[in-house]
Amino acid sequence: MIIDSSQDGAPAGLAAVAGSGYWVPEPGTVEAEFTGVDGTLVQRRWVEAAVAVRFEQLAPVAAFPVVPGRRWGPGWWWSATTGRHVMHGSQAMCTQLMVLDRDPHVVGLSARPARLIWRDPDSGRVLTWVPQLFARYADGRALLADCPATTSPAGDRAERAAAVLEAACAAVGFTYRRLVPPEKVVAANVRWLAGYRHPRHRDAGGLEQAVLEAFAAPRPLMAGAGAAGEVLTALPVLYHALWHGRLAADLTRPLGEHTLVTPRPATGDGEQEQHDR
Repeated sequence: MIIDSSQDGAPAGLAAVAGSGYWVPEPGTVEAEFTGVDGTLVQRRWVEAAVAVRFEQLAPVAAFPVVPGRRWGPGWWWSATTGRHVMHGSQAMCTQLMVLDRDPHVVGLSARPARLIWRDPDSGRVLTWVPQLFARYADGRALLADCPATTSPAGDRAERAAAVLEAACAAVGFTYRRLVPPEKVVAANVRWLAGYRHPRHRDAGGLEQAVLEAFAAPRPLMAGAGAAGEVLTALPVLYHALWHGRLAADLTRPLGEHTLVTPRPATGDGEQEQHDR
């Protein structure tokens, strides 16, 4: 929430973020730098770029760093939403990409598509921040996000950037979030289902209709797969349907042969729409 700071000595044209202690610049003074279609860097006022630029279609404005000694480096996630690869720089970011890719409301995804630039009201220095993820929703809304590996408090630089990005995004109808890592069981279940996200699994063996009919009423996972046909052929079709939401299960508990699969979203599915966090 932005509060009126006119009575506590804030510089003209600036507002304070409640509870943060940081001044944030007016959104109209924030700049965005991104890679143009010809590969060159373009810089525009953020409030203009947010309306005109399809950030979900852009290449990363900056490469992900390779940190010596770290077990996880940059990689690629094949998105079932877009049918193309999206780069990621950490396991935490890959997990959030996976969750967003499964969200039926998401229609576009990209990694590090823009660098936001502003002059810090406290120090007068020019500061920058490159959010890790961008997601476009079917209703036109958009999410800029970072993907911390833990729920620990952010450092000072990240907190300052978050205050600026929240205000800048709110001014154009976007949302900025530091995404909370999903629960371990939920993440493991979604990661398993993600292995079957490719369209080739949708009607493997011609069993899609049989699988959906087998779970016309709630039924244990393995019992329904057996009723649909040959189990080893039916299971990929079933997992694909669970990934895409044509069937549902409680993902807060480990998936197994006795997991109850339903034809509609199950209560306690353990999912939240990222843009509502």
